[in-house]
Amino acid sequence: MKHLVLLGGGHAHLHVLRDFAAEPVAASSVTLVSPHPHLVYSAMLPGLVAGHYNDTDPLIALAPLASAARIRFVQGAATAIDAAARTVTLASGEVLHYEALSIDVGGVIDRDAIPGARGRALFVRPMEQFAALWGGLLDLAQQRSLSVVVVGGGAGGVELAMALQHRLEGRARVSLVTGGPQSIASYPVRAQGRVRRALRRVGVTLFDDMCASIEPEHIVLAAHGGRLACDAPIVAIGSIAPTWLRQSGLSLDEHGFIATGPTLQSVSHAEVFAAGDVAARVDAPHPKSGVYAVRAGPPLALNLRRFVGGGALEPYRPQPRSLNLLSCGSRYAIASWGDWSAEGRWVWWWKDWIDRRFVAGKFAAR
Repeated sequence: MKHLVLLGGGHAHLHVLRDFAAEPVAASSVTLVSPHPHLVYSAMLPGLVAGHYNDTDPLIALAPLASAARIRFVQGAATAIDAAARTVTLASGEVLHYEALSIDVGGVIDRDAIPGARGRALFVRPMEQFAALWGGLLDLAQQRSLSVVVVGGGAGGVELAMALQHRLEGRARVSLVTGGPQSIASYPVRAQGRVRRALRRVGVTLFDDMCASIEPEHIVLAAHGGRLACDAPIVAIGSIAPTWLRQSGLSLDEHGFIATGPTLQSVSHAEVFAAGDVAARVDAPHPKSGVYAVRAGPPLALNLRRFVGGGALEPYRPQPRSLNLLSCGSRYAIASWGDWSAEGRWVWWWKDWIDRRFVAGKFAAR
């Protein structure tokens, strides 16, 4: 009997779990490994911080999904993969042997990328940890006025800054250190303009600068060494690949992510599949975002099923552009699709409808 290991409880693996629950994979045993019992759906995290959702709304419990698919669930974190030996080693010391492996663990934030951040900042990733810890900031804001600084000018940092400004209005001053003038650099110019106007409108102070270091009670800016008062630094910079992949024997791209081809297989090991932020398509590069991770779910489930069963695999080509919906603190959002963009309360309700359907298992992916 072939053993398939699903490493990580990411967005693409959610579809695999639900697909396998609908129709079990013949002649195979399947194990799901995740360090967290729940997936925090990333698109709803800003809404949680802003107060639009309760603590459980963005959560998707993994163990019940695994049980429904007759899949063994192991709560644990991977520390090593040996692609030659076909093994995954967990932090507990348990070693899992596999005939097929699918990796959807997402990226991580380098906690040493900014000097001083490791011991002083709250990191957005892993989101499950952030969702559990950020309430301490809310409690502190009840006691005294705060200076909160979000470091990171991508969509995640921008949404989080506006969500915090909305939630802590009157109890905190929220600033955003974007890393440079091209915040939301992956968005079209028109959408970038909407985002920057939205930040100013809600009262987030923008600093188009790099964060040189995080010190007690302030952040040092790179351009002129200026100091920005900060009681609560939050780091939302881009993710990197897990460092343990470097010794895996898998072919990686120049940034350390798993190099994959049209069928979502590793270009070096056909029995290994990868999707989400941990993967890098060598034939069809695309941005790392939850949108593309979700879209990879159906073709990943199909190809895992066929690989285990001995069938022909299907190539999958990601869409060249995606619908991006960015929340602006209050129930207001910005939409962009290629060069088109729009904004308003109706966009937020549209986003909310899509996100709630995904958590409910409807997979209305953007």
